[in-house]
Amino acid sequence: MRHLLLLVLVGFVAQLVDGSLGMGYGVLSSSFLLLTGLSPALTSASVHLAEIGTSLVVGSAHHRLGNTDWRLVARLGGPGAVGAFIGATALSHLSTSAATPITSSILLALGVYVLLRFTLRPPAGTTARRSGHGARFTAPLGLIAGLVDATGGGGWGPVATTTLLTAGKTAPRTVVGSVDTSQFIVSVAASLGFLLGLGHSGIPVTVVAALLVGGMAAAPLAAWLVSRLPGQVLGSAVGGLIILTNLAKVLSALGIGSTATLAVLAAVVPVWLLLVAVSVRRWRHERLLLDAAHRAGASRAAHPAPSPQPRAAEHPDVERVSPGRRAPLPETVA
Repeated sequence: MRHLLLLVLVGFVAQLVDGSLGMGYGVLSSSFLLLTGLSPALTSASVHLAEIGTSLVVGSAHHRLGNTDWRLVARLGGPGAVGAFIGATALSHLSTSAATPITSSILLALGVYVLLRFTLRPPAGTTARRSGHGARFTAPLGLIAGLVDATGGGGWGPVATTTLLTAGKTAPRTVVGSVDTSQFIVSVAASLGFLLGLGHSGIPVTVVAALLVGGMAAAPLAAWLVSRLPGQVLGSAVGGLIILTNLAKVLSALGIGSTATLAVLAAVVPVWLLLVAVSVRRWRHERLLLDAAHRAGASRAAHPAPSPQPRAAEHPDVERVSPGRRAPLPETVA
């Protein structure tokens, strides 16, 4: 029972991060399930089956809040479904000993990318609510993101969301809402691939149900928080957490002992905390600049500059005098 409650909590936290940041549910949930000893194929299958429900709920919430560009959803979701089905089919036919290092390495690489991306160069903001990207850009992006997502147990958000935010053509809340909504199509395709490759007998139903309950509980709140949480700070924190939960698996696959693994983890934690502190400082600095700009705008609105007085030559009651000519003297009354 305690294990199931922990899975519910994992699903809740993962969906809270995913719905507000546009990434995190798959990589966080898969990282935890791999630590419990579940095989990579069953891990990814469980996560994607749970994501069918959570992505449906969070997608509906994003739509109600106006965070969704349906054209972008279609352009990402279609190719993403193809990539996810291919990745799920390939992972289903790999042995556990061969698949575990591959999956953990993918998740570790995604964690490093997310941590560095949101710490060193946070995505630039824009207010465009409609995506300016065409099919030539979104089709290969969706295909690669779907392939990574199914093979690694997560990756749809880290690949798709960060790429779209980096391009800077769409508002962050629209990117997050559209990527989360299109994940429903990707999750259905990946689940179909796993069911065809693994069958349904080996998939732990209780794990799927626990992740689904936690994720569905957090989905509406996550959609509301998308424009209120500091994304760059959250991204740095999540990236480091993904690194820590997968680094031990990768080091173990390389034959590194537990003592050396603990030493590496102990060295990584201070670096992670330092990068999170950098993100917090950058976010506070940006907030101070925005507050100063707002105060300056309010001050100009409250004390508008006086309008310039008309020049004498433009006044209708004053006779225009050409240069070099003396103005006529006023007539005297006899």
